[in-house]
Amino acid sequence: MATTPLGRREQLQPICKWRTRDLPRKNPVYDWSPDIQGIILSSFFYGSILVHIPIGYFSGIYSVKKMVGSAILLSSVFCLFIPLAADLGKTTIILCRVLQGIAQSTVVTGQHEIWVRWAPPLERGRLTSISSSGCLLGPFIALLVTGLICQSLGWPMVFYIFGACGCALCLPWFILVYDDPKDHPCISISEKEYITSSTVQQFISKRKPLPIKAMLKSLPLWAIYIGNIATFWTNSIMSLYGPMFLNSMFHVNVRENGLLSALPHLFAWIFGNFAGLMSDFFLSRNILRLLTIRKLFASLGLLLPALFSVCLLYLSPSFLSTIIFLILITATGIFNMVGTFLNALDIAPRYFGFLRGVTHFIGVMGGLMASTLTGIIINQDPETSWFKIFILLSAVNVGSSIFYLVFAAVEVQDWARDREQTLLRRTLNLSGVATPSLQFMDSTWTTKRRGWCTTTIPRNQERDYNCKQDSPIHPPYGIEAPSQ
Repeated sequence: MATTPLGRREQLQPICKWRTRDLPRKNPVYDWSPDIQGIILSSFFYGSILVHIPIGYFSGIYSVKKMVGSAILLSSVFCLFIPLAADLGKTTIILCRVLQGIAQSTVVTGQHEIWVRWAPPLERGRLTSISSSGCLLGPFIALLVTGLICQSLGWPMVFYIFGACGCALCLPWFILVYDDPKDHPCISISEKEYITSSTVQQFISKRKPLPIKAMLKSLPLWAIYIGNIATFWTNSIMSLYGPMFLNSMFHVNVRENGLLSALPHLFAWIFGNFAGLMSDFFLSRNILRLLTIRKLFASLGLLLPALFSVCLLYLSPSFLSTIIFLILITATGIFNMVGTFLNALDIAPRYFGFLRGVTHFIGVMGGLMASTLTGIIINQDPETSWFKIFILLSAVNVGSSIFYLVFAAVEVQDWARDREQTLLRRTLNLSGVATPSLQFMDSTWTTKRRGWCTTTIPRNQERDYNCKQDSPIHPPYGIEAPSQ
């Protein structure tokens, strides 16, 4: 027999090829080198990173229901084919994973566009947090049950079960989801009127070119991008290197413990829904202004992980305290969901789908930078590497928080408005006319209509307001009452 590494690998291949005859067929084993395993695991992101911006753009033009529903179905089908693709060879499974990454990125990016038509300003926080929390609750459930499925039924059944669940989900999606509330047959007329009147200024009635130059010059938009980079930076380090840190400190393989791996996702899901409810509560009760709410939750989502990272270095002598701080670093970052993540819907609702795609792409790039730099630090200086890694994480979060606090905004930007609306706003401002209805997107004003009566009033006076036939029509709407 050859003694070279290549020769030994050739000797092992036929053994591994027939090894599954000795083991139960429910757990096939493949002779893939660590390099090939790394490519297979990361191939999902090769497809994912390519489509965020295009999907964000097209979600604002085509039916979100069809795009997301088709992507869920395709991702589920590819999941069902993973065991077969593994049998066919490494090239097939890599291709399958790339296509699965494209499909799942379509779901993650495209689904947010639906809230442009469906989410009234006073309900944005809870609706977006509930919908996005599925990305947190899903991993929690998966990490708990996959170990049991592998032990009892074999690892291929994990893909068969989750793939079948995804295919089953497509049926209620296509039946219950509608792109426009006006087309939904199961909600009341008053509910439709409330939603459509609240969101009428948030979407484009016809396709228009993207104001790319204005977007590049927009500091509020850059504040959103930088805040998302910090969030992805934290999540990337904690998901990829958190278990390695725990293993190096306490010699515990957390990946073999499903509960320890799942706990950060559970607490992030709880904190995310709590943040959405509280942001809407502050807004609906006029406790805080919208800009204050965005800055508050962005600061919590960026500064708390930085604080707990420092605590991890200096205040975690025991295994329990280390676990608590690791969970809190990951979980508290989700507060940023109703901070920078949702801010694009405030400043540019007409381009929210595209901006969500760009934001996610830039965030993923920040995560890749974080993981690459962390790997370099660990290889160069293993003794003090964790101190440098967590101090750098804290610095990135604090710097991003400061930038966001200085440049964040919630007013719809001029480049995100119709040209007619922008000119009207400037004309009224120059003439000294108050224009509360043009501040509609800050959710402090609402429009009441009855017949030809239209006026704009503060939200907190909505219940006490009785619209009369002779009420004045607010100038910004450009509506003239017919002669009686």
